[in-house]
Amino acid sequence: MSYVRVVFIFLLFLIVIGKADAQMIKEKSAMTGPRTSFSIEILPWDVVNEMIPNKSYFTIIDVETGHSFKVQRRAGSKHADVQPLTKKDTKIMKNIYSDKWSWDRRAILVQYSDRLIPASMNGMPHGAGALQNGFPGHFCVHFYGSTTHKTPTPDLAHKLMILKAGGKLHSYFYNMDPYESINILEVAINQHDRKLLTLILTENEEDISKQLIHEIDHLEITELSLLPSEDVHALFGHKVKAKLKWTSSEQAQFVTRGHLIIRKISPEGQWGIDGKALIGLIKKDS
Repeated sequence: MSYVRVVFIFLLFLIVIGKADAQMIKEKSAMTGPRTSFSIEILPWDVVNEMIPNKSYFTIIDVETGHSFKVQRRAGSKHADVQPLTKKDTKIMKNIYSDKWSWDRRAILVQYSDRLIPASMNGMPHGAGALQNGFPGHFCVHFYGSTTHKTPTPDLAHKLMILKAGGKLHSYFYNMDPYESINILEVAINQHDRKLLTLILTENEEDISKQLIHEIDHLEITELSLLPSEDVHALFGHKVKAKLKWTSSEQAQFVTRGHLIIRKISPEGQWGIDGKALIGLIKKDS
């Protein structure tokens, strides 16, 4: 083999290797370079209000089902008043609510640009609507710190759903005041949210949660007799004297007085409601 031919083959080899290395570098750069970030971040309402102004379009993703639909923000100053974009979007939304419009809150993620913002929606058409979408009005989307039209403070049911969507619900439960478990009990039953109710019962009693959701349509707890939170013993708990007024699933009205038991199942655990004691109290006068 001549000297010139050897040199030619060697140079050709270097060119091929160089191209391969360049391609590998290009592919690696594509894999590790800047990518769209769909990170989940809880944002306060005042930030979202400016970020997603009226007439903006975004996508709602239901946390429980994973179903998504497109909407337009049409109005709202204390929260976002929103309408499904098309009849197809209205159909998807109604399917999320088991084909029955409802005021029940649901945990959602709002996808706007490359952001996923934890939020909460209700599923009841109300007020005015301008889009030709088969949706008779608008519905409400709440973000962290937003309020309803009638209250100066955030709605607890919406707040809990925002925390759920943001993956912060369990940490919230573990840091809450013992008496806040009573408020969450009310929310869970009134929102017909069996999973939330199970979380707030001391033994995570799914059977009791299912029974309560099935039998009670609405619950109101008043006339609480409370000790200072620091005096409530974690393991032995505390009997809270209360008045319970509830409406059954058959719309019968009941009122009873008795004791709710608040306790922890371990010193490091969260506060919760004793489910068996609650069932006994409900059954006493029903």
